[in-house]
Amino acid sequence: MGTFTLTNPATAHHSAPWLTDIMTRFNRYRLYRQTYNELSALDARQLDDLGLTRSMLKRVAYQAAYDAA
Repeated sequence: MGTFTLTNPATAHHSAPWLTDIMTRFNRYRLYRQTYNELSALDARQLDDLGLTRSMLKRVAYQAAYDAA
């Protein structure tokens, strides 16, 4: 899945700050959901290989989406 970004430089400077904020929040939430869903699809052994437990998945997904920015 790609992210929604302004690709036309001519319109990028015309976008309102609130629109940029909404797009950033939306993209971060999508990354959170994608990360969480992918980790949730792993079985217990695969999670153990990564050093994770099921109870850690939300935190790990959150850190991937929001702390990386």
